[in-house]
Amino acid sequence: MNFYRYLRTLKPRILSGCVMALVLLTQQALAASDPFDLNVDIPYSLHKLDNGLTVIVHEDHKAPIVAVNIWYHVGSKNEVRGKTGFAHLFEHLMFNGSENHDEDWFGVTDKLGATTLNGTTNWDRTNYFQNVPTSSLDSILWLESDRMGHLLGAITQDKLDEQRGVVQNEKRQRENSPYGMGAEIQYKSIYPYSHPYSWTTIGSMEDLNAATVDDVHAWFKKYYGPSNAALVIAGDVETDEVVKKVEHYFGDIEPGPPLTKQASWVAKLTGTHKEVSYDRVNQTMMMKSWNIEGYGSTDPGYLDMVAAILTSGKSSRLYKRLAYDQQLVSSVSAYTSVGEIAGTFEITAMINPGVDESAVDAIIEEELAKFLKKGPTRKELERVKIQAISGFVRGIEKIGGFGGKSDILAKNYTYTGDPAHYQKELKQISEADPRDLQQAAVRWLSDGMYQLEIRPFPKLAASSEGADRSAIPEAGTPPKAKFDDFQRAELENGLKVIVATRDTIPVVNMQLSVDAGYASDQFSRAGVAKLAMNMMDEGTESRDALDISDELIMLGADLSAGSNLDTSFVSLSSLKTTLDDSLDVFADVVLNPAFPASELERLRTQQLTAIQSEQVSPQSMGLRVFPQLVYGKGHAYSNPFTGSGTLESVNAITLDNLKDFHRTWFRPNHATLIIVGDITMDEVLPRVKARQRIALPTVLPQKNISQVERPEQTRIYLVDRPDSQQSFLFAAQVTSPKANPEEIETEAMNDILGGQSSARINMNLREDKRWSYGAYTGIVNARGQRTFYMITNVQTDKTAESIAETMKEFRNYIGDKPA
Repeated sequence: MNFYRYLRTLKPRILSGCVMALVLLTQQALAASDPFDLNVDIPYSLHKLDNGLTVIVHEDHKAPIVAVNIWYHVGSKNEVRGKTGFAHLFEHLMFNGSENHDEDWFGVTDKLGATTLNGTTNWDRTNYFQNVPTSSLDSILWLESDRMGHLLGAITQDKLDEQRGVVQNEKRQRENSPYGMGAEIQYKSIYPYSHPYSWTTIGSMEDLNAATVDDVHAWFKKYYGPSNAALVIAGDVETDEVVKKVEHYFGDIEPGPPLTKQASWVAKLTGTHKEVSYDRVNQTMMMKSWNIEGYGSTDPGYLDMVAAILTSGKSSRLYKRLAYDQQLVSSVSAYTSVGEIAGTFEITAMINPGVDESAVDAIIEEELAKFLKKGPTRKELERVKIQAISGFVRGIEKIGGFGGKSDILAKNYTYTGDPAHYQKELKQISEADPRDLQQAAVRWLSDGMYQLEIRPFPKLAASSEGADRSAIPEAGTPPKAKFDDFQRAELENGLKVIVATRDTIPVVNMQLSVDAGYASDQFSRAGVAKLAMNMMDEGTESRDALDISDELIMLGADLSAGSNLDTSFVSLSSLKTTLDDSLDVFADVVLNPAFPASELERLRTQQLTAIQSEQVSPQSMGLRVFPQLVYGKGHAYSNPFTGSGTLESVNAITLDNLKDFHRTWFRPNHATLIIVGDITMDEVLPRVKARQRIALPTVLPQKNISQVERPEQTRIYLVDRPDSQQSFLFAAQVTSPKANPEEIETEAMNDILGGQSSARINMNLREDKRWSYGAYTGIVNARGQRTFYMITNVQTDKTAESIAETMKEFRNYIGDKPA
């Protein structure tokens, strides 16, 4: 398991909001505690049915829900040239109905209360997962077993053609994005022609066009038997009862044939290979990669740690030199991408416009050579250990979805045969010494570098009895939701405090939010709120940016700051054992931001680069243009919804603008501190009061969020983007604020029209017409009038037709076909 990529993926979603100019000051003595002294176990029981199906059960009774996650040990590496993309195409077909329930998967699972629902394919496996209320467990097991054992009779040529079109539009959408061809170029170059990782999972257009119904039948019969699958059930269940249910629904399915499986094919390179490609982008992406061992081997774990030392945190070697000190790149990241039979170690740098690529290349090579010669320092090693373990602890709170407990157990079993293999990796991390990392780096990173620059499954038998396939079992009465109890308090200075105690893991998350947000730019320059919040952790009166970054890493804490439309926020995620010291840093950042002049130009350049990227990304272009068209000049919501401002406004921002933003909006009587985690109000208040700053109540400037009139007729605006493979459609209209008596009806309208995969517009443009990979609607949350919008990418030659179909769906809803 790549714990550092896992850490980035599972970055705790600490409530979004902003902070006050009021709270924390004093420093308290560091709690002498060991961040590694944590219980990171996921208890489970493993069972094998007579037909070979592996069943793994984990009990978690904190909420009446259950995650059902099934992994088939088949992916794109099981394809052959001429039939690439088939594993992924088949994944799509699995959602189109089975013999005993020939209806769309999303429609029936919506009625069962399913959430976190998806299916994904990579080189080595295809998985399908969802969370459902415990009362719907029988229903979802019936459905999953029906498509495992009774699928082929429901596969038709029309369904194949439909999903072929959807996948091809997905491929077009990926390749039409900035750097979208990078993966295909890379894989062809770093792996031999016959290597099963040498093509992308989505495959080629020609191979997708050649897929037949006979191919579908052969693939299903070979790879989708129970002996090639692992079913993980995690949640509010009893193990013995669950195993009986699985036997009932899955036990009569034929096992499937024995399979020959590739064990390892590293394909280590020699020498140096460099390649240059071009795309419609605004900055060069430089990627260096080395082929390494696959999942379950020892060295990828050490190389994960090497990657974190190089680029994780502001004081990391490459980030500090390239992004912080010399500002040659807007970002630099290192990571391992590890498959079952092989993997890669990669370093990717996004080079700032105008910077010579050779200068960035030289620094990367210099720092890598230093590491190969001397290895990491003890401090660097301890830092990345804490990062990995604290990130893993945060991730195991959820039962399903990407990176949840069911996902971890399924992945570890599928690739190693041991659901608890992650514990070996955690042990490897905690026991690693500097020489381990240095030796692994020397073995794999001394030679064989590829560089790409993209410029501008015993004898088995089925049981004789099985489930009744004539009807889906009725779902039980939906269980009552369990909400965490919370308490409220208000300090003398007006700060409101809300605490929800959740002691499932030893982590405390908090967010301080203030009434600012992008809308506050009305009183300054567009982009001020975003830039000011980005600078909050760049230095205080007593700590510089590197001090803050290093201190948080050593505490196993995460701190972030940002804004949305109406609020700005500072968030902290801390281990319970290091909370007091983490709070000291949090308070200092909130109360005493220095907005150092030395950091302003670096972050200004990053924001300007972000604006340039937005100007070439279709969706971002829409988010920049439509607010002024919908709200009009002078309205607080008329600036780009990305919050980044314009090139002109950001270039004009001064330090005084940033300091004025903090003085004006970070006031305790207009701030709320929300805390969720392993802590009570009685524990919170003394800590907050000890760090508060007394301030007189103030009155904030009143943002202009007055009501705007809807246009009398439809208006169409065109933005020219030459040579685009698709057209991006963005439709928008104002709707009522969140606080309105018809909010339930408004949300229902959004769900029906485009808020779900089974919604009308998506089913029309994607499933029926096959003009788009997906079409969705949404509502931008706002205190004033919100924006109801529709977005989709469509084939260029179907632009006008797609607009007409979208408008038809809107007219039908307000006409004779409402909910």
